[in-house]
Amino acid sequence: MAYSILSCTSLPANTYEQSPQQAGGKFRNAAPREAPGFAKTMAIMWRFMTDKPADAVPAQPPQVLPLTQADLLKAPDLSLWRLGHSTMLLKLQGQFWLTDPVFSERASPFSFMGPKRFHAPPIAIDELPPITGVVLSHDHYDHLDHAAILQLAPKVAHFVTPLGVGDRLIAWGVPAAKVQQFDWWQGTTIAGVKLVATPAQHFSGRTLSDGNLTLWASWMIQAGEGADATRIFFSGDTGYFDGFKAIGERFGPFDLAMIETGAYDAQWPDVHMQPEESLQAHLDVKGRHLMPIHNGTFDLALHAWTDPFDRITALAEKAGVPLVAPVMGERLDIRQPALSKQWWKR
Repeated sequence: MAYSILSCTSLPANTYEQSPQQAGGKFRNAAPREAPGFAKTMAIMWRFMTDKPADAVPAQPPQVLPLTQADLLKAPDLSLWRLGHSTMLLKLQGQFWLTDPVFSERASPFSFMGPKRFHAPPIAIDELPPITGVVLSHDHYDHLDHAAILQLAPKVAHFVTPLGVGDRLIAWGVPAAKVQQFDWWQGTTIAGVKLVATPAQHFSGRTLSDGNLTLWASWMIQAGEGADATRIFFSGDTGYFDGFKAIGERFGPFDLAMIETGAYDAQWPDVHMQPEESLQAHLDVKGRHLMPIHNGTFDLALHAWTDPFDRITALAEKAGVPLVAPVMGERLDIRQPALSKQWWKR
């Protein structure tokens, strides 16, 4: 059961005191996150300005396979298309679902500055068929795109979010009746698809003054019931923590685990995983096929743009884990996906 939805024009502090994840009006991780502080934040910003590798951005746009609405409608059930970064389009029970839809040119509050896309989305929002549900992991700009949400809203039946993120949508004008918000381990079933918000190790906020007023989450997504059920894990953004084992024990095994692998650095270990940790998270949740996400679209760190793909490929091969890294726009069979062809090396 979801917490009640507040029809608000701004984010109220201390709205969800009943949540075990909240204290003093703000959400928190199960294990305390080390705040970077002013000096460390300035040092990180200096590195971003002066220490970027030349290959942090691809020399030419990565390969993209254009999609049409006709392609989507004729595709079989249990199909998945990666549209970029953490934006996935899934066809489940004959209906369409989106995760963290970001279609704007920049993952930024500004149209003229901030991380710019490496590639165009494989399909425009106007071309998408009706969407049964949008699943959101948290409110950072590379996961919650204001312009995309407003453009999507008329064709989306349900927005499923962690606590507080739905309040943002309602404040932006999304009808409250379309929004459901959940704490960790809470969920719902819509059109034969079961969704449960599961823990993550991260943080939230879109301005300097609204830090951690909304919750962050990973998601368990299940299509169907019983022996024929298909289970998918969507990590959202997260550092490595013991919550993955709890998720695996409760909901594993997963046919496909979409695990954050990108935008990492030793200076922010609490909120993004190194590829070695991404592999361990996949094992912890009892994933079958590993799909690295949160890469290939935006420059959000200090590593080469291909580094997440190269490192997780080598690690997965050594561990005997089947790796799925599709070209943007390529259709995947969720139950039997084609393995990686290392398209980023072209």
